[in-house]
Amino acid sequence: MSSSSGEAEALGQLQDSYARIKAEIGKIIIGQQDVVEQLLIVLLARGHCLLVGVPGLAKTLLISTLAEIMDLKFNRIQFTPDLMPSDITGTEIIEQDQTSGSRGFKFVKGPVFANIILADEINRTPPKTQAALLQAMQEHEVTAAGRTYKLEEPFFVLATQNPIEQEGTYPLPEAQLDRFMFNIFVDYPSQSEEEEIVMTTTAAPTAKLEKVLDAGQIINLQNLVRTVPVSDHLVSYAVRLARATRPKETDSLDFVKNWVSWGAGPRAGQYLILAAKTRAILDGRPTPSVEDVKFAAIPVLRHRIVTSFNAEAEGIDSIAIISKLLETVKEKGG
Repeated sequence: MSSSSGEAEALGQLQDSYARIKAEIGKIIIGQQDVVEQLLIVLLARGHCLLVGVPGLAKTLLISTLAEIMDLKFNRIQFTPDLMPSDITGTEIIEQDQTSGSRGFKFVKGPVFANIILADEINRTPPKTQAALLQAMQEHEVTAAGRTYKLEEPFFVLATQNPIEQEGTYPLPEAQLDRFMFNIFVDYPSQSEEEEIVMTTTAAPTAKLEKVLDAGQIINLQNLVRTVPVSDHLVSYAVRLARATRPKETDSLDFVKNWVSWGAGPRAGQYLILAAKTRAILDGRPTPSVEDVKFAAIPVLRHRIVTSFNAEAEGIDSIAIISKLLETVKEKGG
């Protein structure tokens, strides 16, 4: 990155904003520091995020708090079995002109037309409705009745999912999962954090949130992430890590052949590098390191690896496979 005063000022603003965002979220959310960091990495990298965790871990509260302190338009879509695609994207209605009396169709925008979308319990709705988010997430636009409507930037989809298998859920297809940059697992709080949660949530609310960033500032910071330089050997490492998840590669590892049915696609390498760039500048470093790629490996790869019957029989999950890959794939090829 050049040492121009403009970029240095932007980096300073980013670090200051990051500290303020964490402080504001901390007024409402107890703990979950790792989750907050990963959420902000995805936002600044122009990605989308899937949060997985059992009910009651403040996933929805965390997302709505993030939207509130960022001065962005926020919509929550509660995914249910009877939700239709038009309930997400919008629908056409017949409208009568008061002066001429003529009738025509008018498109009424759905809740997807916002900056931050919370797709709550996304696995509770059928695939047809889940797919309505696909174009919006990838193209940042919606097509309805033959017309295409651009979504306002920044556009950030956060979906929540309950990991407990229950009747009436529809697992997300691989094409939809691949649209999510990170799959973040939200774990239970520690005992001390849980005691603080119970103490603060059963008393009168006192926290008042302040705005930290607006849409224009976020877009500028997203553009800043793209200018961060990255070494050739780091790109090579990220690509080799993604390719090592594929059992059908000619040089694929034995444990991958045994435990993996399908590996990660090219998007994984892109997201590993984008996440590494974002984490580096959030940490005040001008360029990312191998450790930044390793940090991103589990949230980027865990939902892009389809385990085989052998892995399930042996109790091996995708995280165990990724951990073994991080030990096996060397930083330098050869």
